Amino acid sequence: MTSSHAGGSDDALVAASDLPGVPDEFQRLWTPHRMAYIQAGPEPLKHDCPFCAAPSMSDEDALIVHRGVHAYVLLNLFPYNSGHLLVCPYRHVGLYDEATAEEIDEISRLTQTAMRTLRETARCHGFNIGMNQGEVAGAGVAAHLHQHVVPRWATDANFFPIIAKTKALPQLLGEVRQSLADAWPA
Repeated sequence: MTSSHAGGSDDALVAASDLPGVPDEFQRLWTPHRMAYIQAGPEPLKHDCPFCAAPSMSDEDALIVHRGVHAYVLLNLFPYNSGHLLVCPYRHVGLYDEATAEEIDEISRLTQTAMRTLRETARCHGFNIGMNQGEVAGAGVAAHLHQHVVPRWATDANFFPIIAKTKALPQLLGEVRQSLADAWPA
């Protein structure tokens, strides 16, 4: 069911099947913020690295949760789940074996802290943690090393939207960033 129009106190609910379009089995969650990503395609990433640009922005604008000495933590702008974090070195390096010992050490420690903070704030039950190394391995930003920390819940059966045909993110990115930043240990 959906509201027939916005505003007013006399909004009537109508069945989605009565709205324009061809009814099918798919549920739809409108995500207009992704249009900038879709329209830009891969070309901007060939010239502009979002992980190099993020540290020069405010924490709120870049969705940065924590800044370390060699690495920082930010929310994924296109998350698999609410609270999906990325741990990135400041230095523009593409592969794990090209990172310095100091970068690897801090990425590891920040990943552990991210897990603890997500467990505390999001009450998640588990995690998917990993790195896609290179475009052929699925890295969206292959030129800048980043580790994914994806919170998971026992009732979360919607990790692959293609299977469930719906992806629900119950919190806005700004709200998630603020709660994680507030809970991050000093």
